[in-house]
Amino acid sequence: MGHRNTPRPAGRHAALPVLLAAGLAVSACGGQGGTTAEEVTDALVATYDGGILVIDGETLEVAEDIPLDGFNRINPAGDGEHVLVSTSSGFRVLDAAGAELSGDEFEAPEPGHVVHHAGRTVLFSDGTGEITVFDPDDLGDGLPDAETHSTEHAHHGVAVELENGELVTTLGDEEERPGIQVRDADGAELARAENCPGVHGEAAARDEAVAVGCEDGMLVYRNGEITKIDSPDDYGRIGNQVGDEESPLVLGDYKTDPDAELERPEEVSVVDTGNGDLELVDLGTSYSFRSLGRGPDGEGLVLGTDGALHVIDMEAAEVADSFPVIDEWKEPVEWQEARPTLFVRGGTAYVTDPRENTLRAVDTSSGEVRAKSELPEAPNEFTGLKTG
Repeated sequence: MGHRNTPRPAGRHAALPVLLAAGLAVSACGGQGGTTAEEVTDALVATYDGGILVIDGETLEVAEDIPLDGFNRINPAGDGEHVLVSTSSGFRVLDAAGAELSGDEFEAPEPGHVVHHAGRTVLFSDGTGEITVFDPDDLGDGLPDAETHSTEHAHHGVAVELENGELVTTLGDEEERPGIQVRDADGAELARAENCPGVHGEAAARDEAVAVGCEDGMLVYRNGEITKIDSPDDYGRIGNQVGDEESPLVLGDYKTDPDAELERPEEVSVVDTGNGDLELVDLGTSYSFRSLGRGPDGEGLVLGTDGALHVIDMEAAEVADSFPVIDEWKEPVEWQEARPTLFVRGGTAYVTDPRENTLRAVDTSSGEVRAKSELPEAPNEFTGLKTG
């Protein structure tokens, strides 16, 4: 496993990208090895085999091509300027707005999930089980001061710090991951649940409800209590989910075959963290763990393998609309391999297609492709800065 944590969308006022004339483009270069003369507008970031592309969010043109060997993962740092790049040795700081990869790195063997919530960014090292917490606004001039916490055993995990300083973290070791633990600001245990086999991923919802997925449902921590929400199937795995902090509803994936080498599910889950309801929505097409997002009004967004962007009415737990965006595709068996990927910021859904090295900006309300560009490399992981 190694699935990413899906970024949360920014406010609905984020500008829709429009292709500008070459003379008006902010980026000074659209090719490899260029130098940016000014700050990159609403930066987007893509990894490829051998490097990182920093992309102008308005023109969709490449502002900088940064060589970097290895399979690297990317997550917004939470401050609107930086992205954290998970390398083989830790979390490296990329100034996406300035299109420059710094030498600053949070050391972390097997760097895993990055979570930003309540003004704090939390890093999880799968290799040690160590948790690093810092204020992302302090990035930019060396590494910021950070707090560190330890878990009982190293495991593929995730942690979230709440506004009151409570820390929600997964429990596990190399053999199993059974649940979560909650500690207060002084490190004392407040709550624990070990009835969540295969715990994975996180999402924050309204009232600081923290949802984590299980192989048979979901755990929700809210107001000092942990609640288990059961799947309708004995094995109904939710491993990747995305929340909206103004809504109690969480969108998640949903898999039912524990023996599949790669299950290609056609249902997604809608979980109400307030009343504990879990509804399934049949998309009529499969999707991948890089397909989930939320729109500016809390609607669910799923990039299907049919090439369409499916809009989910979360209250009704049904597909409200579907917009064709790219050609049909098939999820590769290896999770590290490139596949079409969705990133949502405000009212814009950005969709990559590594088969043709393209990036599209799609209006989430109409499905109109407002901008399209060709990239110099096949994009793999994809994210962007938050602008609201």
